[in-house]
Amino acid sequence: MQLMKVVKDFKFHCEFERNLSKKTLQAYEIDLNQFQQYRDYKNLDMSEFDKYKLKDYIQSLYELNFKAKTIKRKVAVIKAFFTYLEFDEIILISPFRKMRISIKEPKTLPKTMELKEIIKILKFLYKKKEAFTNKDIYSYKALVRDIAVIEILFSTGMRVSELCNIKQGNINLQAGIIKIKGKGDKERVIQICDSEVKKTLKEYFDLFSEQIKHTKYFFINRLDSQISEQSVRLMIKKYQKISGIEKHITPHMFRHSFATLLLEEGVDIRYIQHMLGHSSISTTQIYTKVNMKQQKKILNTKHPRRNFNFVVE
Repeated sequence: MQLMKVVKDFKFHCEFERNLSKKTLQAYEIDLNQFQQYRDYKNLDMSEFDKYKLKDYIQSLYELNFKAKTIKRKVAVIKAFFTYLEFDEIILISPFRKMRISIKEPKTLPKTMELKEIIKILKFLYKKKEAFTNKDIYSYKALVRDIAVIEILFSTGMRVSELCNIKQGNINLQAGIIKIKGKGDKERVIQICDSEVKKTLKEYFDLFSEQIKHTKYFFINRLDSQISEQSVRLMIKKYQKISGIEKHITPHMFRHSFATLLLEEGVDIRYIQHMLGHSSISTTQIYTKVNMKQQKKILNTKHPRRNFNFVVE
């Protein structure tokens, strides 16, 4: 049986039996296609695959200068594919069982924004909003939407993909509660407590209520369709530049800042884990490494050396 035939069966398995998300399926599609195109593997019979062919393919990924994180993902997809083949008895045993693969990713700390930078962007946006005299034009409505997007990113720490997928039924403006569907379709609930943020969300909904009810998605674009992740990235990039911030800002940096600023306020890391939707506490603990302000405060106020009071004569 040729590789391209069983790859097709595996894709069906991932979509309809494992019910993987659209984004995951797209990643699988890219990685499986790349594997098939390598040395025309797609036309090989499955009996021809052994650990040497897989090692050859993995080596090619390094030669293409992919980042370690990307290589790790691509290998994981191929490994999942061969595990499926073994389980379905298409092959006797997966070649990965005879391989020891260790792909080490460089440990990079998440990039965050300083609180003064977040304040600067929001202050600029609200000032721009107040300058409008005609609130019926689309540019005003779009600005209110943009403010709502940035406020939500900072207020909840949600991923940009989660924000773009919020549906009308997932948000209760009166109670200030948002139901978020995260990775692996895991749901969590987070509250909006700030009155100014609630007010902005309410104004946005009033301006776009008809379009929202039609599309079912809470955040929409000029074409009255679901707003895209790329649109949010470009939006933030635009406001970063015109508000005078030199640092390159991404939507995910609001998430990182949300976590580190809460840590600085002494919030228990397990609460932050739940709000971010991390399945493992170890993922959340990376924020303790970037929390230098809290570290300095602790060492200044708690370290016993501060109580040493002697004079050397």
